[in-house]
Amino acid sequence: MNLPETSRRNLLKFGASAVPALALGAVLPAAARAATGATAATGSAAPTLRMPAEDGAHVRTFMAWPALSSVWGNALWGVRNDIARLAYQISRYEPVVLLARPEQAADARYTCGSGAYYSITVVEIANDDLWIRDFGPTFLTGPGTVAGLDTNFNGWGKTGTPYYQPFGHDAAAAATLLGQYGIDRIRAPFTGEGGSLETDGQGTLLASVSSLVNANRNPGMSQDQVEQALKSSLGLDKVIWVPGLAGQDITDCHIDCLARFIAPGKVMLDKPGPGTSAQWVAVYDETKRILQSATDAQGRPLTVTELPGPDRRLIRGTGKDFLSSYTNYYTANGAVFMPQFGDSYADATAYAVLQAAYPARDIVQVNIDNIASGGGGIHCSTQSQPVVPPAL
Repeated sequence: MNLPETSRRNLLKFGASAVPALALGAVLPAAARAATGATAATGSAAPTLRMPAEDGAHVRTFMAWPALSSVWGNALWGVRNDIARLAYQISRYEPVVLLARPEQAADARYTCGSGAYYSITVVEIANDDLWIRDFGPTFLTGPGTVAGLDTNFNGWGKTGTPYYQPFGHDAAAAATLLGQYGIDRIRAPFTGEGGSLETDGQGTLLASVSSLVNANRNPGMSQDQVEQALKSSLGLDKVIWVPGLAGQDITDCHIDCLARFIAPGKVMLDKPGPGTSAQWVAVYDETKRILQSATDAQGRPLTVTELPGPDRRLIRGTGKDFLSSYTNYYTANGAVFMPQFGDSYADATAYAVLQAAYPARDIVQVNIDNIASGGGGIHCSTQSQPVVPPAL
């Protein structure tokens, strides 16, 4: 598939606390309760729902077609070409479903083209931008069932700030998507985004305080209250908090650009490359200190592997909001998709680190410079639907 380069935008296992489906009451639709096969009348143990780790098997990957020239300006078609390129690469390993506005669906189908190994299906659901990790559903699974958690997307809480962009269609997309695929919807008791949630699938969550304990998402809620909401809705036993940094990017320092679970007890940490501003180096230093002394929900100390970033003076991308993080990778069936930024030494080093961390998977490098110019990456642009675990 021939995708020309264009100009860039210069902006930014279940455990003790797995969610008891019966305890969720009215917020969990009847179909999801029935699918678990447990009822109060039979005295069966309450079924569980939990956010799984991303490295489990997927049914498909969801993506979204960026809709607004008012957001991307002259870079819009370059961003769309990046999305098409990424969708094609992922489709070599699993099916891809791409959300697009009805009036833009034909362009999306044409640009994505043919030749996908599995398939790229365009579904006509109105959206505003491409960041489906944040506005799409966060999936929960339990024995024999799956549900989608709608995290009440509010445009990263940026109304009234220079980072504001329209998000009305994106805010409704999770519910529409879940309805179209017949997946039960649960509304979260907090406001947040999928990029702020990183789990090992065994009851441990990594999260930054700056992106969740923030008046622009959850006004009036303390850190403890946010933590309890996360635990109750995602099926968690423990949250490992890092401070993050508020107000310096559109996400207020999402965890998925900073630290990721490789496996239970193993974390990948983004190490800023040369040319990174001092404030982000300080975020890395504090996060490393916390992770090196933390234990997970099972009491295991964390093994931390560093993923060095590129030299920002050598990469192709420009602008203060350009996301030069290899850590914003995506784990699909049989592969890990990582960005390639043009610093050849750093690109090769990151490839080697990820191959060592995921020896059974292909490591696929993708040029996403147009996407990264908007402050996001491959993980931000994707959302996985997990395979339903076997019924007990």
